[in-house]
Amino acid sequence: METKKVAIVGYSRIPFARVNTAYADLDNQELLVASLNGLINKYHLQGKLLGEVAGGAVIKHISESNLIRESVMNTALDPATPACDLQQACDTGIEAAVYIGNKIALGQIESGIACGVEAMSNIPFESAPRLRKALLKANKEKSVFGKLKQLLSPKLKDWMPVPYKGQEPKTGLVMGGHTEITAKYYEIPREEQDELAFKSHRNMAKAYDEGFFDDMIIPAFGLNQDNNFRRDTSLEKLSQLKPAFDKENGTLTAGNSTPFTDGASSVLLASEEWAHANGLPILAYITFSELAGIEYVENKQNLLLAPVFAADRMLKKAGMSLEDFDYYEIHEAFAAQVLATIKIWENDDLAKKFGLEKALGKIDRDKLNVKGGSLAAAHPFAATGGRIIGTLAKLLHEKGSGKGFISICAARGQGVTMILEK
Repeated sequence: METKKVAIVGYSRIPFARVNTAYADLDNQELLVASLNGLINKYHLQGKLLGEVAGGAVIKHISESNLIRESVMNTALDPATPACDLQQACDTGIEAAVYIGNKIALGQIESGIACGVEAMSNIPFESAPRLRKALLKANKEKSVFGKLKQLLSPKLKDWMPVPYKGQEPKTGLVMGGHTEITAKYYEIPREEQDELAFKSHRNMAKAYDEGFFDDMIIPAFGLNQDNNFRRDTSLEKLSQLKPAFDKENGTLTAGNSTPFTDGASSVLLASEEWAHANGLPILAYITFSELAGIEYVENKQNLLLAPVFAADRMLKKAGMSLEDFDYYEIHEAFAAQVLATIKIWENDDLAKKFGLEKALGKIDRDKLNVKGGSLAAAHPFAATGGRIIGTLAKLLHEKGSGKGFISICAARGQGVTMILEK
């Protein structure tokens, strides 16, 4: 069966905002609708029936079980456009693009939107099991006395809400705790982490000044640009920050780690025929993608290193080396995670310890996250994939040719890689 080429024909995102700042009172649907409407207005999709919209949020309220479909119904798209939720931690945005792309490649649909959103400022709190059971029992009681009896059964501490901690259930460690172990295990110096963070902010500031994001970012809710990136940061300022996870001997800080973030992004994908029929330029093509998992409970240093395997498998299928790319977009969850992953890819001995035949090649650091990465833009979990795809597609379109490499790590020991080509 002959497959169709999967074209990236559009992108839109709202500015990303640190938790409890510009979007403090907004939920997932409000943020996502803003991004989708930006895409719809930019590419004149009002009233159009698309093949499907897919995406998700890593953390949702119980009322958001059909988040993507409900969001689509609040846009100007034809309301008959179907939609589905999917979630794969920080890989969500890329996996949404793979899902839509595969349907286009198989001829099942001609167009679709991959999207992602995170409203970390409105994370739902958990309740203690005893309180939850008491509330359910009280709801079934017929009399006021019966209801009161059930409501008085929990202890005082049971009434305290349980906040989100972001821990890995299998290890009890937060992602930063795992990455602190990674930094020590793979000997990633604090200085190198701060240098990567500094370059991320510097590159993003330059991109803003050059107008690179003017047609990518839709102003929303009073915010015109990402509010995490810092023009005035310096290596000196970064070096003065205290460790965030290992207070005594750590190297991860608030400066070389991403903060909790609110935001949303959307990417328009289509067949070549649909793009031409609708007068839209083909920015780039999605040509390869690979998903991998890794064991991280016994080997706690490896939580965010699954892209090591994903890249190896993908490059073999593509017949490429790591050197064969014009741009590299590697998600900067933590500077140490990026540096450790690259170190393994580039080192024969380390690569072989992962079962790879050899190192995958070298990455030209001048081609890495050239418009800034997650350390500057920040990281609304499910929205990061769309930001990266949109950025890389525009870079390739402006260049007029070339290949781009994407790598994103995720919680629960997973990772995804992707190749874009022009």
